[in-house]
Amino acid sequence: MGTVYVFLADGFEEVEALTPVDVLRRAGINVTLVSVTPDEIVSGAHGVHVLCDKNIVNCDFYDAAMLVLPGGLPGAENLGRSEELRKLLLEFASQKKPIAAICAAPMVLGQLGLLKGLKATCYPGFETYLEGAQYTAAVVEQDANFITGRGPGAAMSFAFALLEKLVGSEKATELKKGMLVEQ
Repeated sequence: MGTVYVFLADGFEEVEALTPVDVLRRAGINVTLVSVTPDEIVSGAHGVHVLCDKNIVNCDFYDAAMLVLPGGLPGAENLGRSEELRKLLLEFASQKKPIAAICAAPMVLGQLGLLKGLKATCYPGFETYLEGAQYTAAVVEQDANFITGRGPGAAMSFAFALLEKLVGSEKATELKKGMLVEQ
């Protein structure tokens, strides 16, 4: 299996970024944190500073299995300003590879027109940015190669949806039991 790339920009929502990283790494999946800022140290919305593994300008993503966008403000807006990330998302979508976004971050996908005709969820109020999507308000929504999550409280459910997409429900259920996640 390839690598899951989680993209961070200043103002990212910490729980939405780090919960999927933790869950996926517990399952043995290679996860790389990628900064879209000039610096590899990225500041979260609540003052948590994270040292990313790589900077987007130094990655080729040849081994990417999935791209993940955490929300938070202004984190999601900052992700959307990254020309490199926008190009990568369009390329990935054209190849039907898995892309996930939570909270405010689905707006990045919506503004690129990637969610047209698909079901999607996001933080309430950001559905106006989901151009052409059917907003469901679900905790987690999966349609085609996209997984979207509603907000910070959905971080664990979102993380397990990513895991299930990558390795199947049996492995995800096994990890849920080990982590005492209610089913």
